[in-house]
Amino acid sequence: MLKKKINQLIACDGISGKSRILFVDDGSKDGTWDLIQQLHYEDEALFGGVKLAHNRGHQSALYAGLMQALRDGCDAAISMDADLQDDVNAVDEMVKKFSQEHCEIVYGVRSSREKDSWFKRNSALMFYRVFEWMGAETVPNHADYRLMSRLALEALSEYHEVNLFLRGIVPSIGFKTGKVYYVRGVREAGESKYPLKKMIAFALEGITSFSTKPLKFVTGLGVISILIGLIMLAYAIGSVFMNHAVVGWGSMMCSIWLIGGFLMVSMGIVGEYVGKIYLETKHRPRYYIETAF
Repeated sequence: MLKKKINQLIACDGISGKSRILFVDDGSKDGTWDLIQQLHYEDEALFGGVKLAHNRGHQSALYAGLMQALRDGCDAAISMDADLQDDVNAVDEMVKKFSQEHCEIVYGVRSSREKDSWFKRNSALMFYRVFEWMGAETVPNHADYRLMSRLALEALSEYHEVNLFLRGIVPSIGFKTGKVYYVRGVREAGESKYPLKKMIAFALEGITSFSTKPLKFVTGLGVISILIGLIMLAYAIGSVFMNHAVVGWGSMMCSIWLIGGFLMVSMGIVGEYVGKIYLETKHRPRYYIETAF
């Protein structure tokens, strides 16, 4: 499918005859790399590959592929997941917006989520709304299907953080952008590598990478808790002077549990940010490339 599409674009002078397809193997343990090598041996000019020495996660693997394309001297690179659920025909419009409208970044945006489950559809909507409320810029219903020009890729290469969240980083780059709407297809083979737990972790990664509002929210809750505590203290003192019954153990235990839970959540949020700072200060490489061709 990809080979047919790229040959069509070359035939109609939409892209250069030197264009190629670059696969990234994120340290897989199955036969993925063997398949990539086989494609390369069949057509060395068209198919290339990058094999990471260890599994580093979806965002790092995607970044590795984009940086490899930049090193190879590309004028523009289009990223997409290997499951091919994203409509490859949208590439035509992306190329037009790049070559004719001079867009440096073109986002592939899903026109509908009707094929998603109710939970996934509404959880995605909630994520984008929360992300917007946090003050971070993102493109709703856009994953990682996008075209980036060489200029945009060079700008992206200046971002050195270990905690990568490209859906937030790329919009923050700037430049002239465009959107191409498409209908996402059904997965033909294999299973999704993004279960609920991983999706939640990915969402938290994005929020904590681009906003400090959770910390401000915790501070606000802390101030409210102090005010409530002062009110309760005033009430307790007043009860003594007015000979009212002292509040029982039940209310005291509820207060202890609520405050304890609040403190634990607060420490967890602060810990997320401290953990990110810890990882960033190590300046460890995002990945190592074992083989590339």
